[in-house]
Amino acid sequence: MQTFTVEGRVREERGKNAARRTRQTGMVPAVLYGAGGTTVALAVNGKQVARILRSESGHNTIFTVQLAGGGEEKAMLKDWQVDPASGALLHADLLRIAMDVRMRVRVPVHTFGEPQGVKMQGGVFEMVTREVEIECLPSDIPGEFRVDVSEMVIGKQLRAGELPLDPQKIRLVTDPQRVLAHVVTLKKEEEPAPEAAVTAGAAPAEPEVIKKGKKEEEGEAEAAAEAPKAEKAEKKAKEK
Repeated sequence: MQTFTVEGRVREERGKNAARRTRQTGMVPAVLYGAGGTTVALAVNGKQVARILRSESGHNTIFTVQLAGGGEEKAMLKDWQVDPASGALLHADLLRIAMDVRMRVRVPVHTFGEPQGVKMQGGVFEMVTREVEIECLPSDIPGEFRVDVSEMVIGKQLRAGELPLDPQKIRLVTDPQRVLAHVVTLKKEEEPAPEAAVTAGAAPAEPEVIKKGKKEEEGEAEAAAEAPKAEKAEKKAKEK
């Protein structure tokens, strides 16, 4: 396993201006605490901390804090702050580690392989929970849990209790029944009901009825206009 060392020194000055000056030297403000020891304000090498975060074990990496003037501490990254614009590390919280004391950590879960339910049945693979919490000695912390999901079919679920871990060294804190991943069917789009389709097809008939009624009204108006003319012609014929 790769080992890491982070160089650091005790930080005497506090405040925003002091923190800014610290970053200008390539160091990052940090705090070291835990394991029954005193809390110490430090300035640590930013590039070395960033290298740990990019490693396979990430924030679960146990490294050595080498202090200027002598002395060293075993620690893990408990928390850190990053500039959202530049991505530069701004601050780090270091948790002092006692190698003989069990601790709780969160470990990522990664899957590999193409599920049968996707390849043969047309289903969809979904990752529901991407990490689990465990308890173990610092030296037994795994970098990740890798699970082969190639045999999963539609309706099959991967649960936390199925992860490959050594119960003699590691205790699963997450509920064993917690679903981590599953294969589900694709949802089909609902087709319109037959009655709705018939109604939609009959909709254009309404303008035709209105049009027909309009023609009938025009015919009645013309007949009413011709009636007086016929009466006058009949009256002249009688006078002759």
